[in-house]
Amino acid sequence: MAKFKNRLGFWLSIGSALAGFVIFQILISGGILNPFYVNAIYTIAINIILAVSLHLIIGITGQFSIGHAGFLAVGAYASAIFSMNLQLPFGLALLAGGLAAAVAGLIIGIPTLRLRGDYLAIATLGFGEIVRIMLLNMDYVGGASGMQVSNLTTWPWIFGCLLLTIIVIRNFTNSTHGRACISIREDETAADAMGINTTYYKVMAFVIGSFFAGIAGGLFAHNFYIIQPSNFGFLKSFDILIFVVLGGLGSMSGAVIAAILLTIVSTFLQDYPETRMIIYSLVLIVMMLYRPQGVMGTKEITSFFKKQKPAQGGQSDEKHNTSA
Repeated sequence: MAKFKNRLGFWLSIGSALAGFVIFQILISGGILNPFYVNAIYTIAINIILAVSLHLIIGITGQFSIGHAGFLAVGAYASAIFSMNLQLPFGLALLAGGLAAAVAGLIIGIPTLRLRGDYLAIATLGFGEIVRIMLLNMDYVGGASGMQVSNLTTWPWIFGCLLLTIIVIRNFTNSTHGRACISIREDETAADAMGINTTYYKVMAFVIGSFFAGIAGGLFAHNFYIIQPSNFGFLKSFDILIFVVLGGLGSMSGAVIAAILLTIVSTFLQDYPETRMIIYSLVLIVMMLYRPQGVMGTKEITSFFKKQKPAQGGQSDEKHNTSA
């Protein structure tokens, strides 16, 4: 019965997502939404992909990474090279961007994921800056002036990648591999003592998160007419990190909600970047003071719709104890 309810809930979620896709497709193709709001929707979806992919690394596996913009940059430039220079179809370019970011995640993950805490954060930050500096000095991709890219990102492509990201990471989290990652997050030493290959699972989560960050990079690159290394600096990694921390470490729903809310704030305050950073800082301070676990904590939004089981015991137990 429980399996049936889980499957029913899964297909209801898919049906609701498809209904939302149809509604937004009608609004976009019919010209009801102007380009500003269309671009805002695209940006929200891309940020959700980034937030969910980083959620797997930080929220599920507990690895503090602040170099996610580096994987975003690798995916963006790799997909742009494949679509613009090699003239491959957009779908293959997206896949190439994701694979390039996954390979980068594997290369950086194997040596650095033996580190923990602040040391891992510094190593991933260094990786992100190395990628940015390399792109600044590569004439093949335009250097500091950037690389011109055709606008190929559409709502069906964004929705498909978003849905795929959420389904894959949700299923991974609920699998035995996901439970191994959660055990590493809770106590890495105990997980290692129980025979879990902690390095293997940390690298696995890192590669999967990097792959979807690369996919988001491909969508990001083809949503604008030019990409520049300055788009992928430390502040971009900080933005993605805020989505996960504000939503709640360990909650995919929280990461999605935070990505939506903060992207809306950023979109309408894009003419006032200083004000945006002040609001970000105030929100983080308030959250750390009054709700340090984030908006959702470790709960998912579906947990609010589950019926609470009645507590065991009651009058019959009391009577039994009295008669005894």
